[in-house]
Amino acid sequence: MLLRKGMKLGKKIDEITVGEKLQITEKIEDKDLLLYLGLTNDSNPLYIQHDYALETPFKKPIVPTIMLNGIITSAISKHMPGPGSHVLEQNLIYLEPVYHNETIEFLLEVQHIDITEKVVDIYVNAFKEKRIQVIEGVIKVLPPH
Repeated sequence: MLLRKGMKLGKKIDEITVGEKLQITEKIEDKDLLLYLGLTNDSNPLYIQHDYALETPFKKPIVPTIMLNGIITSAISKHMPGPGSHVLEQNLIYLEPVYHNETIEFLLEVQHIDITEKVVDIYVNAFKEKRIQVIEGVIKVLPPH
């Protein structure tokens, strides 16, 4: 089914297989962070003020975890299962902070498919440089119908 010029719906439940994988890499740059903070009106000094962050255990500004979550849900919406997908539940653990200008590798893998409920469990892992794991968890997704 075409939605608008050239845009197709993502995979339906019967087109998805356990073990399907998606890998994306994102560099979190200051311009992206400032845009996010402006859109959300989030003024937490931990995200932007170097002098404040220096006094915390992090020692420098960190990327908001919800911004990282947005990258993951965007990958689900665009690629796996794709347009028309809807996130039903998220269970993500943020293991390590992500700092400005770090490159993050996100790995998503279909872990379980519930045909009856029409829900797909996608396992999420994310790593920063030197293969340090920063995110781990599972997202339940309703693929397009």
